[in-house]
Amino acid sequence: MLTKEILAKFLEKRYPSSANLHLPKLTISGTYDLKSLLGNLGITKVFSDEADLSGVTEEQPLKLSKVLAGALLFSAARSREEETEAQRGSLSCSRSWAMVSSITWGFLLLAGLCSQVPGSLHRSKPAIYKPPRFFSIAPRLDNFTFKLYHELAYQSKNNIIFSPVSIALAFLMLSLGTKGDTHTQILWGIDYKFKKPPMAEIHKGLAHLLEILNQPGDQIQITTSTMLFLDKRLKHAHKFLDNVKRLYHSKAFSVNFRDTEEAKKEINDQIKVETQGKIVAVVEKLDRDTAFALVNYMIYEGECRDDFRAYRSVIEDFHVNQTVTIRVPMMHRLGRCKVYWDHVVRCWVVLLHFQGRIATLLLLPKQGKLEWLEKKLSEKLLAKYLKFLHSRVINLRMPRFVISGTYDLKSLLGNLGITKVFSDEADLSGVTEEQQPLKLSKALHKAVLDLSENGTDHGGDILSKDTRWSNHQTISFNMPFLILIKDENTNIPLFMGRVVNPLQN
Repeated sequence: MLTKEILAKFLEKRYPSSANLHLPKLTISGTYDLKSLLGNLGITKVFSDEADLSGVTEEQPLKLSKVLAGALLFSAARSREEETEAQRGSLSCSRSWAMVSSITWGFLLLAGLCSQVPGSLHRSKPAIYKPPRFFSIAPRLDNFTFKLYHELAYQSKNNIIFSPVSIALAFLMLSLGTKGDTHTQILWGIDYKFKKPPMAEIHKGLAHLLEILNQPGDQIQITTSTMLFLDKRLKHAHKFLDNVKRLYHSKAFSVNFRDTEEAKKEINDQIKVETQGKIVAVVEKLDRDTAFALVNYMIYEGECRDDFRAYRSVIEDFHVNQTVTIRVPMMHRLGRCKVYWDHVVRCWVVLLHFQGRIATLLLLPKQGKLEWLEKKLSEKLLAKYLKFLHSRVINLRMPRFVISGTYDLKSLLGNLGITKVFSDEADLSGVTEEQQPLKLSKALHKAVLDLSENGTDHGGDILSKDTRWSNHQTISFNMPFLILIKDENTNIPLFMGRVVNPLQN
């Protein structure tokens, strides 16, 4: 018998594997009388003369006389031409319903669902991923993302790039070894405000997310990890280290912090090895009283997978501000994607899809309107943009760039209320077996975003200057813009940043 427990077990035990899969083309549908079906589950009063639907009308007593639900599922292999055509249109479904016409003081509710199997959905209508229920905590990261961005934007006018999910992962992992107020502060600072935190589900869900992000191969080009460094004189708690390794695939290293220069070199060497040389010299200084340090990083190398019909690369002006202009390599793309013009904020919004189920939202305010846009950034504004995006053919001009950011999390998270773990009042008794107090002396976050697409075969035609690019709306990212990158499967924010100077890394 299929139960939610068995289904959860299937989802938990799955693993990637190659297989020769044979599936039939199919079209199946069902129409159901919910009065009978839900009646067997105890929902009866709404269909009876005793129904209280006084909130629906101001008339005499009312009951729900008829409820029908229909679902249609179909799959079909498409040629490349059909797939391209589907991207220009939209998925539609019609369904005829038979019903009695003589309904006295009642009303009819129709519910319907029309869908294709995930493999045949076109990009403008991506397959809906049904994650395990412990991903219900994921939307909380949106608020955390904007809090971090506002802090960083206040501190600097230069490029910004950080990974909110990577920072959250690092400190939720650290919470495995914390207790009391130290533990509570971490959860509340990351916006995980539960009366009784479902910690087992939180850690289980984030472990599953890490498995998705760290998939081998070319499906997703993300490298992320958190590394812990403890003084070699401390006796580590085996339960904590086992959980860190099992759930978060992270490592803890013993370091001689009494020799700060040697400790700094050892930490930087370890990170260089783990990132295959992509991150070097992340630690610049260590205090003499350091006994516990954390370094977290996330790297993404993106390749656009939207179906642009043509492209060309041109060296053009990029206006850093009203007085500084630089020359940068700009990629011109001609094709269909989702866009929106916010006439209030005066900002273009463009949604691109990158290799590995990555959705990239680009926000281009008019010159002089960047700070205004930053102040208005919120979950509500983001939801508005996603709602009003629409598909159209555009001439998109976007710089190639690689930007990175290194941040002191002691300062950054301290402004969000996470202070105790860095203080002498920290309770990290689950990290070591020592009796003496321990605090987190150093916490660094490094993010690298590579959208240079060097060596990428874009698949479109290379158009010369005399072709009719001007026939379509041109959106040129030739001035500072914002970028938000999410995982399409989970809707979790992977990166957020601001590009002020594409050449400044």
